[in-house]
Amino acid sequence: MIQPFDSLDAYERAMQLSVDDPEAFWSHVASQYSWIQPWSQVLNWDFRCYDVRWFEGGTLNITLNCLDRHLSDRGEKTALIWEPSDPEGASRSFTYQELHSEVERTAAALRRQGMGKGDRICVYMPMVPELAVVVLAIARIGAIHSVVFGGFSAHSLADRIADAGCRMVITADAIVRGGKILPCKEVVDEALTNCNGVERVWVFRVSGSDVDMIYGRDVDAHEEISRYSGTGGEAEVMQAEDPLFILYTSGSTGKPKGVVHTCGGYMVYAGYSFTHVFRAQPGEVFWCTADIGWITGHTYLLYGPLLQGSTTLMFEGIPIWPNPDRFWKVCERHSVNLLYTAPTAIRSLMAAGDAWVKPYSLNSLRVLGSVGEPINAEAWQWYHREVGKRRCPVTDTWWQTETGGILIAALAGLSPLKPTYAGLPLPGIQPVLLDAQGEIIEENEREGYLAVRFPWPSMIRTTWGDHERCRQTYFGAYPGYYFTGDGARRDADGYYRIIGRVDDVLNVSGHRIGTAEVENAINMHPLVAESAVVGVPDELKGQAIYAFVICKGDPQNPDNIRAEITATVTEFIGKIARPDKIQLVPGLPKTRSGKIMRRILRKIAEGDVSQLGDTSTLLDPSVVDQLIRGRI
Repeated sequence: MIQPFDSLDAYERAMQLSVDDPEAFWSHVASQYSWIQPWSQVLNWDFRCYDVRWFEGGTLNITLNCLDRHLSDRGEKTALIWEPSDPEGASRSFTYQELHSEVERTAAALRRQGMGKGDRICVYMPMVPELAVVVLAIARIGAIHSVVFGGFSAHSLADRIADAGCRMVITADAIVRGGKILPCKEVVDEALTNCNGVERVWVFRVSGSDVDMIYGRDVDAHEEISRYSGTGGEAEVMQAEDPLFILYTSGSTGKPKGVVHTCGGYMVYAGYSFTHVFRAQPGEVFWCTADIGWITGHTYLLYGPLLQGSTTLMFEGIPIWPNPDRFWKVCERHSVNLLYTAPTAIRSLMAAGDAWVKPYSLNSLRVLGSVGEPINAEAWQWYHREVGKRRCPVTDTWWQTETGGILIAALAGLSPLKPTYAGLPLPGIQPVLLDAQGEIIEENEREGYLAVRFPWPSMIRTTWGDHERCRQTYFGAYPGYYFTGDGARRDADGYYRIIGRVDDVLNVSGHRIGTAEVENAINMHPLVAESAVVGVPDELKGQAIYAFVICKGDPQNPDNIRAEITATVTEFIGKIARPDKIQLVPGLPKTRSGKIMRRILRKIAEGDVSQLGDTSTLLDPSVVDQLIRGRI
């Protein structure tokens, strides 16, 4: 196992080595994992055409490091705890030996279905143990998993299945969340009416809901897996640069991007970052509250903790159901040591009041983490004071789907506590702030564009099926740098504060949603002529979605139109993308070249109309006054 830094001096020595001799640094980190065959070259890279390759010649399987290597000394220790949505329901736990057996049996069953190395398998499931098992089993046979969050619509699911060219979908009868039973298999059935190429659908019966099974395509997953006793699930030998998974993320254009992460580099950085950021030890109970459908769930619910031999907690429910003390009940019941959640959850629990926290013994907690968006000072202070009892360090973290793991963080128990600052770059990460011309900003306390000038092992390798899109999106704006799309500020101590997105991507409850994706969905309504979407500050969600919509003709019933537009967005994307406010407008502020001035729309949506800046370049400046008068 990797030993976390024991002091800031140790961190600084590692950082210096990672800059002076990055290949020696990462070679040492990678050597702490089990490899079938060692690598012949640590790194090849070129940011201009975007070609990055780590640990070439090395072979491995990530599940050998997550499971097999722990069996001799941790086989009977708990690997996974599952807490159901129903607070009266029974939790389940799996030792490393039991989880290994389940993964082997599932891998054998997948091979029996004809799945193998390089095949793409879509996973659309609730947060149940079977989800963790199938993800690991897919990796074990060398197939590529593409997990889609269970809140996405059939249309969004179909887009992702088709783009990845999936041969198989794994799903469940239903999703249980917050006392509600939501469709799951039905969503898959609807999605597959628009997809070709899917040969098999596995269905886990986890809620007891009735579902229609299509003969010749659909398989009862539990029955299929039960045929195998544990043999036949041997780990496929993978090259370090073979794809491990595809995870779709919204971009500034309408089509989601299939971010590709590879076996070797992702493994090395997932375990490395998990251990050092949280200073996690084998056996500690780590609760990452994210869904596995997001990158946080991939790296810090599943792979990271298992690589370090920790116990990972998986939660099916939501923070405030049936009452706002649910999180604290779970922490007390399972003696959680490290809690990693989103500012949105923290703010909702804070709003419920301190009385919901005080009855519970949270003495087991050692570290508190924050992820998904910059945490505001008030929520940070409440989290530290009421949950951590002022003795647990709060480690704010900054990273992205594309980075694979945390790049900037407050190192738990080592870094000075600075509310609203993400913290320090991890060793091996070389961030810079750039001005609009791409020049490095050397002085502190100036805002700039956050970029990274040197590769790290878990960085995005490509966008599935469209490498040029990857190059243009992340390396085209500032040649020679990975451009994050975020603005940031650095203080005199080298701590980074993330300001927020500088492109047309919203951050709603920690989820990245492209404005173009929402606009495309709104425009599917037959009475909509055009729309523009902006994000506005929201105390609970971080950002709320404000939509300006031009209708065809004069809408007779505006409330009905708004309700129908909301339903359309839900149908084409999912509930997470529903606009919070929809303003029906006669026009949009456009330049003479047709560009929408989103800066003006954001100001209007926020109610900050005293300083709109120069509007003389607009094709029709009078539209601004109409938008202000009609603001919701």
